[in-house]
Amino acid sequence: MPVGRTNRRRFIAALGGAAAWPIVTHAQQQTDRAWHVGYLSPGSATNVSVALFDAFRLKLNELGYVEGRNLGLYLRRANDDYARLPGLASDLVSLAPNVIVGDATISTLALQRATSSIPIVMATSSDPIGMGFVKSLAKPGSNITGLSTQGLDSTAKTLELLHLALPNAKRIAVLMTGNPGQEGMVKEAYGAAGALGMTIIPVVARTADDLDDAFAKMYGESCDALFVLADARINLTRRIVELANEWRLPAIYQVNDYVDMGGLLSYSPDYPEQFRQVAVYVDRILKGANPADLPVEQPTKFELEINLKTAKALGLTIPDSILARADKVLE
Repeated sequence: MPVGRTNRRRFIAALGGAAAWPIVTHAQQQTDRAWHVGYLSPGSATNVSVALFDAFRLKLNELGYVEGRNLGLYLRRANDDYARLPGLASDLVSLAPNVIVGDATISTLALQRATSSIPIVMATSSDPIGMGFVKSLAKPGSNITGLSTQGLDSTAKTLELLHLALPNAKRIAVLMTGNPGQEGMVKEAYGAAGALGMTIIPVVARTADDLDDAFAKMYGESCDALFVLADARINLTRRIVELANEWRLPAIYQVNDYVDMGGLLSYSPDYPEQFRQVAVYVDRILKGANPADLPVEQPTKFELEINLKTAKALGLTIPDSILARADKVLE
């Protein structure tokens, strides 16, 4: 059930009500074997986060796993507080599930530190080799496998698209949030910027309370544009969209949902489809596959989205050359 970009709002609206579904279901007496799956998220229950979780859950249902019959599903959210992740990871491990899903790099890292025996499926790791999750994409060699977002490889492409859209933008702020998965992407940004005549200005905002100072720094550094690295804390990024537009700073994001929120540009894999594939990995492990032997999957397509309403509000004209490459344009 792939979810197209043009159907994003319908998809989220349809699944938003699922947030009220029971999060933990203990298997009832049955003839089927009961499987137990953990799920660790650093974020809170926003519409986007809920939609991705339910893309995963609905795919499990399609594969024959039904809560209350043969599936116990245990969800833990850190509610945007990374400091809670180690305790939540230990809590999930204590339940001895058959598999645990980490829906972001930071949650996969917490799970890795909590167990070396329970299989872990990562949903959105930007650099699984660099983070030490796997030995190689083809042969993970540990209890961790799953999906990569190709965050390192896509960084240079994202800067290239920003350059095509805003050829006069030379000083680019790169906003980081303390997520360890972002460090490799910043290094890639430095490497790619020189060829494009850009200068990278790293700016860190670990919480929403840090954002005002972060944007003041961007202003003080005379930044022409902003590159927002992906972070699982959706509420933090929503506030970034608001501030970028208030400060009239053109921004490109690594998650397409933020164009719907008013962001100018985004370049991103299809995250709902990626979370459906996480369910496929869980299914394969429950059927006996060894995570050490399951190759890490990478996105086959990235999508460019543009919000022309935001461009107009910022007084920008997006070149036809970049509009022609867009997968979705909001007008």
